[in-house]
Amino acid sequence: MEIRERLALDEQRLIGALEDLVARHGCEAAIISTCNRLELYVATDERTWEFDAGMLCRFLAELQKLPQGELTLHLYKASQGAAVHQLFRVAAGLDSMIIGESQIVGQVKRAYELAHEHGTVGPVLHSLFQRAQQVAKRVRNETEVGAGHLSVSSAATEYLRQVFDRFEDKTVLVIGAGKMGELTLRQLQALEPRRIMVANRSPEKAQAVAADCGGHSVLWENLDAALEKADIVLSMTGAQEPIISLERYERIRARRSGGTVVILDIAVPRDFDPRIHDGDLTCIFNIDDLNRIREQALSARLSHLGRAEAIVAEEVARFLKAWNRRQNAPVIARLTRDFETKRQSVVDQLFKRLNGKMDASDRAYIDGAFRSLQNQFLHGPISALAEEAGETGKHTLLDALRKLFRLHD
Repeated sequence: MEIRERLALDEQRLIGALEDLVARHGCEAAIISTCNRLELYVATDERTWEFDAGMLCRFLAELQKLPQGELTLHLYKASQGAAVHQLFRVAAGLDSMIIGESQIVGQVKRAYELAHEHGTVGPVLHSLFQRAQQVAKRVRNETEVGAGHLSVSSAATEYLRQVFDRFEDKTVLVIGAGKMGELTLRQLQALEPRRIMVANRSPEKAQAVAADCGGHSVLWENLDAALEKADIVLSMTGAQEPIISLERYERIRARRSGGTVVILDIAVPRDFDPRIHDGDLTCIFNIDDLNRIREQALSARLSHLGRAEAIVAEEVARFLKAWNRRQNAPVIARLTRDFETKRQSVVDQLFKRLNGKMDASDRAYIDGAFRSLQNQFLHGPISALAEEAGETGKHTLLDALRKLFRLHD
C-alpha cells in the first residue's frame, strides 16, 4: 500500500504522464490507475521496436520522484501474448482483489477513453482495449463469476455487518461522494442506520448525494464536528495526502462522547493517518484489510473461475491470431505477388518456345499446373505465419521470410 500510495495518479497527472511517455519513446500508451493497481500499457506496430521494461521503471521513478531500486522490487512485466492476457483478465475482473467485481471494467474503459482523447493510443492499443471490453462482457454473460454485487464497497459493508449487530442506532459518515461512495451509500441504506451524513469538498455534490439516499449533507469545514458524532466512517476521497492527520484527530477524539468508531479508509492514498488506529475506541481498516473476508465472500464465484479463465485464454488466442494476420498481410501479399510475377515469366517463356505446338487446352493445363505448384510452395510458409503465436521475440518467421525472399525493398 505504501508504494501504491506514492505511485497513485489523479486524472490530470495521469494525462501528463501519458503525453510524456509517448513523447519520450514514440510508442502508444495507456495507463490504468485504480486503488489497487497501476499498470502501464505500451505498444508499437513496428516489430523493430525494442521493449525495455527498465524504461518504464525509470519513467515511473522520475515521474513520482522515487528511487528506481525501490520500485523494481514491486514491478511485474508482461509482453506480447502475456500482456494481452493480463489486460483481458483485468477487464474481466479476474485479477481483482474481489474476483468478478464489476467496477474494474468501467475503469479500464475510462483509461482507454482518456488515452484516446489525448491521442496516445494507436492501432495496437485501440484493438487491444476494444477487445478487452468485449471479453469482459462475454465473461459476465457466460459465467457466474460476477454474480451478485460484490465490490470493494460491498465488501466494506459486509465487514461492518461482522462488527455491529445492529444499525438503527448508528450514525454513518461518508467522506467523498465519487462513484465508489455512491455505490457504498446504496448498500448502507439497506442497513437502515439512524442517520447518514455525506461530506464532500463540493457542497452541491454532497447535497445531491445525500438527498438521493435520504441523508444529510455536511459542509467540508464542519467535517471535524461530523467525525465527533459518527459511529461508522467510510472515506474514499481522491486526495493525494491524508485529509485527517494524527494531530487533527487527537483533537476530535478528545471531544467524542460515543463508543467505538470504525473507520473504513478505502482511499488510495489513504485519507486517515494510520497512526490514528488504537484497536480500542478507534479502529481503522484500509483496502488491504478487506482481504480478511475475501474467501467467504468469493466461494460461490470461485467455482466459476475455471470457465472464465478458459474464455480469456480463448479470446487471447483469437486476438493474437487476428493481430498476426494483420501484421503478416503486407508480407504475404508481397510474397504472393513476387511469386506470381516469376511464375508468369516462366510460363510466358515456355509458351514462346512451344509456340504452335499446343492448343488452348494445353496452354490452360500448363498454366494451371504452374499455379498449383506456386500455391503448394507458398502454403507452408503462409500457414506457419498464421500459426505463429507472436511470442517468439525478436527473430520471427516474418523476419525470416523477409530475409529469405528479399522482401525488404
